Amino acid sequence: MLRAYSALVYLFLYGPIALIVLFSFNSGLSAADFQGFSLRWYARVAGNSLMLDALRTSLTVAFSSAALATIMGTMAALALQRVKGPVRVIFDGLTYIAIMVPGIVIGIATLIALVTTFDAANAVLAEIWPTDTPPQLHMGYGSIIAAHTLFSMALVVVIVRARIAGMDRSLIEASMDLYADPWATFRQVTLPQLAPAILAGFLLCFTFSFDDFVIAFFVAGPLNTLPIYVFSSIRRGVTPEINAIGTAIMMFSLVMLFGAQLLLRRKSVQGKT
Repeated sequence: MLRAYSALVYLFLYGPIALIVLFSFNSGLSAADFQGFSLRWYARVAGNSLMLDALRTSLTVAFSSAALATIMGTMAALALQRVKGPVRVIFDGLTYIAIMVPGIVIGIATLIALVTTFDAANAVLAEIWPTDTPPQLHMGYGSIIAAHTLFSMALVVVIVRARIAGMDRSLIEASMDLYADPWATFRQVTLPQLAPAILAGFLLCFTFSFDDFVIAFFVAGPLNTLPIYVFSSIRRGVTPEINAIGTAIMMFSLVMLFGAQLLLRRKSVQGKT
């Protein structure tokens, strides 16, 4: 009974995904009427200029936010290792809350904060700017990259701190005994041990940013990311082209996630041996 129940649960979870993959190879025009295998919709996706522009936007945002989140998250993880007592508990709670808060709450809060800040900054710029056409702050790449960076930085903090906790401290102590300065110790001893966790955090941040729709929908402004493009397209009806886009996004995300998990597991096995 338990095996049958587990099989039904997995079928319920992954059955619709399998159907999307299957119907992405449909040769017909309908997303619900399979008429044979064909790659025509993948070719049509490759020639869709609007989709390609949205893809470039998503890749730019995902890479930029993942890089910033990885740098700042690693620095925060290293700093929090030296914090003790109630302050450590407070920062730990804030880190996990950032992961647990629903994306729609983060999106609305970020939108309100940015709009308020931009209105105040634009008023100041209008007063102090020497010409009649002062620059205007508005939603765009900066807002969406900042929102994704703040959201995903907590993931990097958790991953890197877990690696720091399992790191061999004797190597750092040996480096200090050999009169290495703190920067040399970090560059030659600490950073190589943290590198797999840092790379795994980057891949996870890239995946979450690339797939995000809720936060991007609130703060993207005139930009059109790939998830926003897909959402706008399905409002006019689901076609095999949408299935092809969804399949490509899913496969790309799975490769990134499995790559991050493989890096973490390989480093964990090496640490035990």
